[in-house]
Amino acid sequence: MAKNLEKTAQKILGFAGIKINGNSPEDIKIHNPRVYERILTEGSLGLAESYMDGDWDCQRLDVFFYKILKERIDEKALEGLNFKTKIKLLAYRIKSKVFNLQNISRSKIVGKKHYDTGNYLFEKMLDRRMQYSCGYFKNAKTLDEAQEAKLDLICKKINLKPGMKVLDIGCGFGGFAKYAAEKYKVKVIGVTISEAQAIFAKKFCRGLDVEIRVQDYREISEKFDRIVSIGMFEHVGFKNYINFFTITNKLLKEDGLFLLHTIGKNTSEFSADPFIMKYIFSGGELPSLSQITKAVEESFVVLDVHSFGGDYDKTLIEWNKNFKENWNTINKNDHGKYDNRFKRMWEYYLLCCAGAFRVGNIQLWQIVLSKPLANVNYQSIR
Repeated sequence: MAKNLEKTAQKILGFAGIKINGNSPEDIKIHNPRVYERILTEGSLGLAESYMDGDWDCQRLDVFFYKILKERIDEKALEGLNFKTKIKLLAYRIKSKVFNLQNISRSKIVGKKHYDTGNYLFEKMLDRRMQYSCGYFKNAKTLDEAQEAKLDLICKKINLKPGMKVLDIGCGFGGFAKYAAEKYKVKVIGVTISEAQAIFAKKFCRGLDVEIRVQDYREISEKFDRIVSIGMFEHVGFKNYINFFTITNKLLKEDGLFLLHTIGKNTSEFSADPFIMKYIFSGGELPSLSQITKAVEESFVVLDVHSFGGDYDKTLIEWNKNFKENWNTINKNDHGKYDNRFKRMWEYYLLCCAGAFRVGNIQLWQIVLSKPLANVNYQSIR
C-alpha cells in the first residue's frame, strides 16, 4: 500500500521536476511513510501538518511550492483525493459561502490567535518600523528600506498634508501611524483588534499625535481627511465587502482619499487554504479584483490600482531569514512557549506564501479610492 502511494506521489511530483529523496534543494526528504496516506486523506492540510510533525523536509520550501503551483500539481493531487476528503473540502467551502465568518464577534479570534502570538516574535522577524505587510523593493536593497519606501509611497499617494486627520484601519504595530505623524505631521487614529498590537503601538508612537484603539472598524463614527487600510482587508470576508466600503465612505470627508493595500487572488473564491485557516488566519479570505470593484460601485470611484505582488515574495523571504536567525532568542525571551512544531509551522506559512506570490497565484494591490463626484484630480504615483 505504502509503496503504491509513494509511486503515485512521485509520478505527480515528477510533473514539477521534484523528486522524493532527491538531491536538489526543492526535493523532499521523507522521514515517515505515513505522509503519503495523510496527503491522500487530508489534502493540503495533511501536507502541512505532516511537515509540522517532521514527517518530511525540504531545503527550499519556497522553490518547492513555486514548482508545484506553477505546474498546478495541487490541482492534480486534488483529483486523487478520496471521496471523504473531497466532501470535507466541499462542506468547508459551503460553510464559508453561507455563514459570515468575519462578523464582529468572530473578528476578535484572529487577533488572539495570530497577532497576539507574541510581540517579541514580530520584533525579531519584521523591519525596524514593524511592518507586517508587503515592502516596496523598487529602489530598495534591504527590508528596512523597502518598508520605509512602502510607507512613503502610501503617504504620497493619498497626498498627506500637515494637520490632516487620518484613520488607519488595522493599524498593526503602529508603523504607518508613527511614520505619517513624524514625517507628514498629521493626526492618526489607529484601530486594531489585537490587544498585544495595541500595547506595542501605543509605546511605539509615544509623544506623537497618534491615538491607538482596540476597536472594530464597524464601531467608528468620526470623519477623516484620509483613510488607509494596510494588510487588513484580507480579514473582512466577502459577505462584508459592501458594508466595509459603505462604512468607510461615511467616515471619509467629501474630498478625501482612501488607500486600500491588500493581498488578492486572481479568481473569485469563497474560502482560504485549510492550513492557513486552521493555523494562521482564522476566517481569512483573499478578494479578487472583480469582487473589490463590484463592492465599491455604490461608495467609491477607483482612481488607481498598483500591483506589486513580486515584492511580497522578497518580503516573506526576508521575514523567514530573520525568523530562523533569531529563533533561539525568540523562544528564550518567550520562556520556551514555542515548540519545534510551531517553528516548522511558521516557516511553512512564510515559505508557501512566498512560492504562491512568486508564481503569481496571489497578488498585492494598492488601490486608491475617492467618493463619487469628488472631482479629485488624481495623478498616479509609483
